[in-house]
Amino acid sequence: MTRNKIIAGSIFIATGLLFAGCGDKQATQQKAAPPPTPVVVYAVQEGNATYYDEYPATVTPLNEVEIRPQVAGYITGIFFKDGQHITKGQKLYEIDQQQYQAAYQQSIANLNVAKANEAKAQQDADRYTSLAQKDAIAKQTLDHALADLDAAKMQVEASKANVNNVQTNLKYSIIYAPFTGTIGISQVKPGTSVSPGQTLLNTISTDDPMAVDFALDQSQIARFAELIQKKTNPKDSTFTLSLPGEYTYPYPGYLSFLDRSVDPQTGTLKARLIFPNSKQILRAGLTCNVRVKNNAGEKSLLIPYKAVVEQLGEYFVYVVNDNKAVQHKISLGAKIKDKIVVKSGLNAGENVVIEGVQKLRDSSAVQIAPPKTNSK
Repeated sequence: MTRNKIIAGSIFIATGLLFAGCGDKQATQQKAAPPPTPVVVYAVQEGNATYYDEYPATVTPLNEVEIRPQVAGYITGIFFKDGQHITKGQKLYEIDQQQYQAAYQQSIANLNVAKANEAKAQQDADRYTSLAQKDAIAKQTLDHALADLDAAKMQVEASKANVNNVQTNLKYSIIYAPFTGTIGISQVKPGTSVSPGQTLLNTISTDDPMAVDFALDQSQIARFAELIQKKTNPKDSTFTLSLPGEYTYPYPGYLSFLDRSVDPQTGTLKARLIFPNSKQILRAGLTCNVRVKNNAGEKSLLIPYKAVVEQLGEYFVYVVNDNKAVQHKISLGAKIKDKIVVKSGLNAGENVVIEGVQKLRDSSAVQIAPPKTNSK
């Protein structure tokens, strides 16, 4: 009897513990389910958004050349100021001309001697030809005279070539500007010894207009190809510049060309803009930002920027559907005041959370607060 009571008591205790465990589990489950998070949503709509895409860029001269001497010697004259605006054909440098002038004069003298020898050989040939017609001299004598005449003529041609060569060296001893532009800081001073093709004297670049080069993602090639075909008005504001110091360049540019091929390493294509530069504000090598006006005729999705959540360099928003906030990855465009353009990841008509975002996780239960107008 006592044994039966013990067994019955054990069963009762085990049953009690089982029911107690189930009760605790239910209580835990009820405690783990938080109430829906109150949120405010924004209805995504399409609209015309005017904004600018920005690209880092570099100012580049349309033409730039390094000035190097073509003859050896000492610099005897510099005829400009560093950084000066120069014109095509302006005298820049002079290399010691004494040796080249002397060589030129000697070559002229040698040419005159060769011409005199040619004249003598011509006279001999004419005389022997006349005598040969009368059988007054041997044919061999005439042949020698004619050979001497040919040799004298070749000597004249050789002397003329030498004159041209020495005259070219003399000409190269004075260096002129190859085009109109701006010259840099001289790398040599008067008295400096220079070598042909080796010594860098200076650099000249065009300054008006100036080119601005930037890397364009290959996904944008079609858009920019259309801009070239449209031949935008040079006075249009489609392409503008933002210079260092938050200075906006006052003159718009135009798209000149797209490079012939895409860089396979970066997936980008070089594009070139042309800007006027009459006030010399743009300088070669200047870094800036190209601002490309987005086509206002295209429909764009705009949402409040406060709806965007950044995670590890990616951007997300919470879209409310059936009282749940589902996380959507999006691609962003330009920011316009308190709103931002969404390029992909959202559709018109969807509701995104704009208040209460910090309290949400993916698929969180939410309760939508009274709607607010989209303008707020």
